[in-house]
Amino acid sequence: MANELALVLVRKDKLREVKAGHDGTWAAHPALIPACMEVFDNIMGNVPNQIETVKREDAANITEQDLLQTPGGGRTMKGLRLNTRVGIQYVAAWLSGSGSVPLYNLMEDAATAEISRVQNWQWLKYGVELNGDEVGVRVNRELFGRVVEEEMKRIEEEVGTEKFKKGKYKEACKIFIRQCTSPTLDDFLTLDAYNYIVLHHPRESSKL
Repeated sequence: MANELALVLVRKDKLREVKAGHDGTWAAHPALIPACMEVFDNIMGNVPNQIETVKREDAANITEQDLLQTPGGGRTMKGLRLNTRVGIQYVAAWLSGSGSVPLYNLMEDAATAEISRVQNWQWLKYGVELNGDEVGVRVNRELFGRVVEEEMKRIEEEVGTEKFKKGKYKEACKIFIRQCTSPTLDDFLTLDAYNYIVLHHPRESSKL
C-alpha cells in the first residue's frame, strides 16, 4: 500500500514536470525509473525535446526582482519536528552505510538532511518566532532540546525498540544536534558523519 501511494505521488510529480516543458527528470531510486519513463513517454512520444511544443510565455520576462522575492510559507513546530526526525534518521542510515533511505513514503538522500539541518540551524541561530501552528513561540536551544528528546522517542516507537538499539540513532542524534547548534554552519553534514566513522571504525572508512 505504501509503495502504491509513493508511485502515485511520483507519477503526479513527473506529470507536472513534463507538462511544464521538461525533457527529462530525476529519479530518487532506480526502481522508479519505469514509472518516470512511462509518464514522459505518454506525453512526449518519440520527440527528443519540447522546445517547439511547450512555450513558457509566463517565464519570458523574469526580472531581477522576481528572483529576489522572499520565499513564502510558515515557520511551524511541525516543521521543526519533521526536520529533526528526518535529519536524525538519515544520519543514522548514512552511518550504517545507506546513502538514501525511505522515510514517510519518500526516498530521502543527503540533500533532504542538509535542508533539515540548515533550516534548524538558521532558526536556532536567529531565534526565529514561529508563525504557523504555535504562533509566538521562539526557537531556542531549550525548545530544540525538548523537540529532539521527544522525536527520538517517536523514532523508537516507529522503528521498534530492537531496531532502535541496534541502529546508530543515538550517535546520529549527537551529530545532528552539534550540526544544528554550531556557532557557524558546517559546510556539509556528511563530513561530520564521515569523521565519526574514521574515528570509530577506521577499517570501514577505508572502503568509502
